[in-house]
Amino acid sequence: MTVTRYQPGPRMSQAVRHGNTLYLAGQVAADEFATIEVQTQQVLDKIDALLAAAGTDKSKALSVQVLLGNITDFAAMNSVYDQWIDKSNPPARAAFEARLASPNLRVEIIVVAAVE
Repeated sequence: MTVTRYQPGPRMSQAVRHGNTLYLAGQVAADEFATIEVQTQQVLDKIDALLAAAGTDKSKALSVQVLLGNITDFAAMNSVYDQWIDKSNPPARAAFEARLASPNLRVEIIVVAAVE
């Protein structure tokens, strides 16, 4: 099987396709000083772009992991996530609190998606 790497860097690729499965690295916001809502939207926009680059979209998301720097941001994150998700094709999802790479980052999202 072929392995395709998207936006490879010295340490990691932003996404890797193996067969019909696409694995996205954890995506974080460009503006780490923004509100949780803005950070969530920025992350989802990055995810949409990576999915599109691989020839798929959010309707093919298989699983989503949401890491929150503070679990009290759960409802605010969901207010943006719920507008983004394909309600006809919801993925499996987990959300939990975790220490992120920077104390100003409030959300990181990891996605696994199918590619047809």
